[in-house]
Amino acid sequence: LDRIPYTKVDDPDYLELLTYSELDSLLELYGHLRAANPSSHVYRRIATKLEADDYHTHLAILGGIDWNLLTRTILDRLQLPVRQVADWETEGAQYFEVKDNGVTAQHRPVLRKAGGLSILDEDVALFARAVNPFNQARTVTICHGMYGRGTYGAVRALTDSEFRDRNSDYVKSRFGDCDTYCILARVPIVHGENLTPDWTTGEHTLFEWSQ
Repeated sequence: LDRIPYTKVDDPDYLELLTYSELDSLLELYGHLRAANPSSHVYRRIATKLEADDYHTHLAILGGIDWNLLTRTILDRLQLPVRQVADWETEGAQYFEVKDNGVTAQHRPVLRKAGGLSILDEDVALFARAVNPFNQARTVTICHGMYGRGTYGAVRALTDSEFRDRNSDYVKSRFGDCDTYCILARVPIVHGENLTPDWTTGEHTLFEWSQ
């Protein structure tokens, strides 16, 4: 934050949104939730500034364990068979690990070198839905990728007008009335553009699980 202008509250040009990460995902999800629930209050919160009452509501969490402490806390409580490994000091130590029927698999984003830069061609993202562990009458939804592009793809899977209905129908047919489920999916990036994953084809989904 020290390297981002206008993040100090006493700066005349202070912009609160610059204190958030995952801004593309936040704007997309916030707008969708407000439009879909016009009579409900939808609040933005930074994970480190949550108050007691915030934990008891429906929660939609953006970002991975390295940036979002609430993501780490909720995932620890849910005990999903998927975990994020995000050791940014070690090359190749950024992946999602899946444990399924005694078999462990690692799913990594796809990067390539071009002109001395690392270009992201495909991210990996987790979408998870469960009962809120702090209030059994509410839900928690988690969207996070290895990079911000993956988080955005997980959000767009259920907000993109072209794909949201088919992906939503797929979730209902696949998981029914299950309280807890997750999808680990590829998020393609083509010429710098985030493409929305289509969960119905099998081309993008890497792992699915329900409790």
